[in-house]
Amino acid sequence: MTTTAAADTGMSFGLTDEQRMIVQHVREYARAEIAPHAAAFDRSGEYPRAQLRGLADLGLMGATVPEQWGGAGLDSVTYALCLEEIAAADASVAVIVSVQNGLPEQMLLRYGTDDQKATFLRPLASGEHIGAFCLTEPHAGSDAASLSLKATRDGDHWILNGTKAWITSGGQADTYLVMARTGGPGARGVSCFVVPAATPGLSCGRPEEKLGLHASHTTTVTFEDARVPHANMVGEEGQGLIIALASLDAGRIGIAMQALGIARAALEHAARYASEREQFGRPLREFEGVSFKIARMAARTESARLVALKAAWLKDQGQPYGKEASIAKLLASEAAVDVTRDAIQIFGGNGYSREYPVERLYRDAKVTEIYEGTSEIQQLVISRAVFNELT
Repeated sequence: MTTTAAADTGMSFGLTDEQRMIVQHVREYARAEIAPHAAAFDRSGEYPRAQLRGLADLGLMGATVPEQWGGAGLDSVTYALCLEEIAAADASVAVIVSVQNGLPEQMLLRYGTDDQKATFLRPLASGEHIGAFCLTEPHAGSDAASLSLKATRDGDHWILNGTKAWITSGGQADTYLVMARTGGPGARGVSCFVVPAATPGLSCGRPEEKLGLHASHTTTVTFEDARVPHANMVGEEGQGLIIALASLDAGRIGIAMQALGIARAALEHAARYASEREQFGRPLREFEGVSFKIARMAARTESARLVALKAAWLKDQGQPYGKEASIAKLLASEAAVDVTRDAIQIFGGNGYSREYPVERLYRDAKVTEIYEGTSEIQQLVISRAVFNELT
């Protein structure tokens, strides 16, 4: 029998000087170039192109992709900490970066041919191109194996017909990684294709009017007789869902760090406000009803961060990390929602106003419990892993 939480993982809690320097550079950039625009982007829904270009210059649009393929070659722990800094400044920017790094790039890196890497991965990793991950459909969300977008073989090409839904960077991406049905029903009938945005027959709907993350555009993506070369199939025929789900483990670390950035920002705003705001002749921080709330907010944020960094560390060691990634996403997303709600409570009526940042953080937090696997799906993944470890 194996234990579900081995104590001897060999994980170090220290960062190297290089790691600290990289994270510090990203923190400075995020505070100077991203955070000042977050509220305006939330109101206007403007896609943050300039900020993404700046992050590309820092190597963060292909953070863990090897330098051989145009990336920065960072370890997963450093990248995770950088993503938290971006999310603390603007969660919309963070999710674009997270999806790019965790899904299209990881799929091409792990399963793509050298030609596919040279053609598609390299411009993604350099930040020249934006990537999108197309799995969800209007009638296939958590039940991904029931997807219906059809790919029909036509000589050396495949003809794609159908619609994807809730696609991050839809209409903005240059490269789409698309799961399509090439065979019979179920998981084994799904294959993966890389589809350039300029492909005739590919079109995107208008951005969804969402509760939060307004600067991260989310659209439908429709394929009408879109002709894709067989050479653009990633992996083997029938392997598409396996590729997609395997890549979601890395994506879940990214969403966990996004959630942690949101939670940390809310905690910092709340602690600062509680120190400055006075009622009954004393700062709010001197009331236990407020200070104990701050303590719980800090405890939840810190504990979730430790699990997320463990998942990232396991990934760097080449060890299985799916369970830990799901635990991290579950805990971090719940922490983000609860911490931002408590931050609004500490702000009182001001927290309900758009003049203060915590209402935006609250709206941005909710979706972390939904995308890249709902909290219910995470519990399913975790429980299965625990039971499997008993055998």
